[in-house]
Amino acid sequence: METRTDRTDRTDVAIVGAGPTGLLLAGDLAADGVQTTVLERRTEDSNLTRAFGVHARTMEMLDTRGLAGALAGTGAHVQRLRLFARVRLDLSTLPSRFPYLLVTPQYHVERLLEQRAVQNGARLVRGAEVVGAEQDGGGVDLRVRRADGESGLHAQYVVGADGHSSSVRHALGLPFPGTSVLRSIMLADVRLTEPPEDVLAVNGVGDAFAFVAPFGDGWYRIFAWNRSAEKFDDEALDLEEIRDVTRRALGSGFGMHDPRWMSRFHSDERQAPAYRVGRVFLAGDAAHVHSPAGGQGMNTGLQDAANLSWKLAAAVYGRAGDALLDTYQSERYPVGRTVLRSSGALIRLAMIRSATGRAVRNRVGALTMRIPPIARRATGTVSGVGIRYRRPRGAHRLVGMRAADVPLAGGGRLYERLRAGRFVLITDAETGDLVRAASVEVERAAPADPTVPSLLVRPDGYVAWAAEPGQVINRLDTLRAALETWVGVSTSVRAGSS
Repeated sequence: METRTDRTDRTDVAIVGAGPTGLLLAGDLAADGVQTTVLERRTEDSNLTRAFGVHARTMEMLDTRGLAGALAGTGAHVQRLRLFARVRLDLSTLPSRFPYLLVTPQYHVERLLEQRAVQNGARLVRGAEVVGAEQDGGGVDLRVRRADGESGLHAQYVVGADGHSSSVRHALGLPFPGTSVLRSIMLADVRLTEPPEDVLAVNGVGDAFAFVAPFGDGWYRIFAWNRSAEKFDDEALDLEEIRDVTRRALGSGFGMHDPRWMSRFHSDERQAPAYRVGRVFLAGDAAHVHSPAGGQGMNTGLQDAANLSWKLAAAVYGRAGDALLDTYQSERYPVGRTVLRSSGALIRLAMIRSATGRAVRNRVGALTMRIPPIARRATGTVSGVGIRYRRPRGAHRLVGMRAADVPLAGGGRLYERLRAGRFVLITDAETGDLVRAASVEVERAAPADPTVPSLLVRPDGYVAWAAEPGQVINRLDTLRAALETWVGVSTSVRAGSS
C-alpha cells in the first residue's frame, strides 16, 4: 500500500473509490494483468458502515473469485425475510449454493476484496482526491490532490466508484436526477438484551419504521425512521431516540445498549443518465442510489463491477472496442432502474400511514407470496439470482441469464472454473476449430450430466450462448457469432488454428 501517488503518472485503468465496487473491479483487472491504480480520498479504513447484507447472487460472484467461503463465516445466514407483519420471502428455495441473505458488516467484504486486489498487483493510493478529469481519444488525465500538493495521472480508462457525491460524475458534468425519499434515517450498531424472535424484524406503524438485523457476532444493526420528526443529517443523535422509534414500530426496544456507532443519513432515489462517457465509466453509488429497503445497494454495485471488469480488460488488450464497452450501459442501466423501482416500492409499502392501508397490504402481500411463480420472481429479484440481461431475438431461452453452477465431468463445478477469469464453454459436443481459435480466452469443459444444455458462459457468470443437447452441430453459426461478439476473436479468420 502507498500513501502518496507515484507522480510519474500512467496506468491502464484508474479506479476512483476504494469501496466494495472499486475493490472488486481492481482485483479482477489486476488478476488479468491490467495495470490498475485505485485512488481513495480516505486515509484510513473505516469500521462505520451502512451496508450489511450480501445476497445470493453476490455470494455466487464471490465464489467465482474464491472468496465466498471466507465471507460466509463472518455473519448470520438468514433464509426467511419478514417484510411486513405477515409478508415473508423464503430464500431457502433459491436455486443456489447460497440460499440465504448473509448479514455481515460491509468492512468484512472490503477487507477480503482489498486483500485480493493488492495480492493481484493493484496499486491502492490513499489520501488521493480526484479534483478534475479531462479525456480525449488517447485516454483520461486526472488531477489528484494529496497532502503534498496536486499531480496528474494518465489512464486509458477511468471508473468512478466514488459514491453518491462522485467527483468523477461531477467532472463529467452528468446530472444525477431523482428525489430524496426519506430524510433522517437513523442507523446504529448496538447490543440487545432481548433479541427479536425473528432473525430479521421489520415493520412500519403510523409515523414509525424500524428494522433490526443480526451480524451474528452479538451486534445488531438498527434502521429507524420517524416521519413526524425528520432532522438534518448533522443533528445530534442519541440512543433513546432510536429506542423510542423502534419500540413504536416493533413493539419493543429489545433492550438495546452500548452502541458502537450511530448516524443519520437521508435516502435518495437517483440514477445517472449514462454509465459511460467516452473512456470514463460510473459504477455503484456513483451511478445509482436508492432506499435501503431490500439491502440492494452494495450488491448492485458489486455486480456492476463484475459486469465491467472483463470488458475493460478486453479493451485494454485490444480484443474489444466500443461495441463491447457499450454493453455495460445497456445491461447495467436497466438493472439499476429495476432496483430503484423495487426498493422504492418496498419502502413506500412499509411506510403506509393508515391502519386500514397496512391491513390491506399485509393481507394481499401474504396471499400473493403463496402463489409460487410470484414468490419465485420476488425472491429472484431481491436475491439477484433472477436478474437477467436482454436476450437477442431468436436466441436460446438461457442467453442473458445467470448460469447455474453446473457440475463438470471429472469433478469440480462451473464456478470454480470461472475463477480463472475466462469464458467457459460447457459442452461434450464437437465444435470443430471454433474453440481452438479462441483457446487463449475460452476454456472448454464437459458437463457431468449430458442432458444439460451446452453453454458459453461469460467471465461474469452470465450465459452468452446456449444450445440444447444434440443441437450444437446445428447451432455452430450462432456459437461463432457469440465468440466474435463477446470474446472478441474472429473465428472465421482464425479457424484451424490451435
